[in-house]
This record gives sequence, structure tokens and C-alpha cells, in this order.
Amino acid sequence: MEKGDYLTAIIRSNKTIFSVSDVALLWQESNLNAIRVRLNYYARNGDLHRIRKNFYAKDTKYDRLELANRLFSPSFISFETALARYGMIFQYSTVISMAAYLTRQVTIEGQDYSYRRIKESALLAPIGLDIRESYTLAGKERAFLDTLYISPGFHFDNLRELDWDMVLEILPIYQNKRLEKEVGNLRLLDQLEYA
Repeated sequence: MEKGDYLTAIIRSNKTIFSVSDVALLWQESNLNAIRVRLNYYARNGDLHRIRKNFYAKDTKYDRLELANRLFSPSFISFETALARYGMIFQYSTVISMAAYLTRQVTIEGQDYSYRRIKESALLAPIGLDIRESYTLAGKERAFLDTLYISPGFHFDNLRELDWDMVLEILPIYQNKRLEKEVGNLRLLDQLEYA
């Protein structure tokens, strides 16, 4: 790659967030130290925005959901963030809630990210996930189940939009009897309420 092509390759990319590993693939470069030096140079000159160690963005208007998905991988957007997006809860929260392999709270540039650990069989199962170009988002039914798995007795404001057949199709990935019972009770209540 020519000297001026390094930054151009990043700017032309569809991504807004870049890790050192991403740039190594993009530049086809194996020397990670050389990549870090070059990225830090671009950040000091204002050509790139350094978000935190090993993470860079084209500018300060990067996609916060993309960053959330990239900080700890594998992970996906779920819980309150997804539920609010689908109108299943009405409480507004600025925290981006993630399902992940660990539990962690992180604040970066004023944005709070909350990672909650779910079992590997559920985390790695693609069913019920909307895999987009820059991030992965739990669908309604998946966010509903993730939330009940982590927070038994959670209050939902609106369950009318749920596809109960899809809920039952996703449910086995959790391998959890308590969750199965709670879902059964909520389904019965939903059917009685809207009958």
C-alpha cells in the first residue's frame, strides 16, 4: 500500500469504528505495532478520532451502537435498548444495553454501555437476531426472552407485538425451566388480556 492510501482505505470503508485488528485486515499488514503508530499519528493530526485504546473512528459522529457491538465480542444489542426501540417498554434510558459473554459497565465519551452475561448457548445462537452491516440487534422476541432470562419478573408495557410462535421457537436456546414457566404464564395472560 502506498503512503497516502492508508488513510484513504479507512475513510472509504463503510464502518465508522475500527480496531487495530480491523485495520490490519484492511491494510493487509501483519505488524500491529506499525499499525498502532500510524493510527496514533492520524489521531494526533485530527484525521481520525481515537475513542479508546485500540479503537478509532473516522470522526466524533461515529455510530454508538456499532461501538457497543465492537467493544466486547461476541455481543449484541438487547434488553432495554431493544425493548424501547420496539415499543415494548416506555421507560427511556440513554444506556446502551448489550448481551455478552461478560458483565461490565463502561462509559466512553459520555455514553454508558451495560453488558450483561448470558449463557454461551444463547449468546452464540443467531435465531431472533437482526444482523446488520455495522451491528447486531435482538429482534422483539429475542430481546423479550433475553430480558426475562436475566431479570425474572421484568415488567413489559406492551406485549401485543410479540409473535408467540417465534418466542417458543427461540426459547430452547436458554435451556432454562424457570424461563419456560414464566413465558408460559405471560403468554396466557397476554391471550386473556387481548381475547
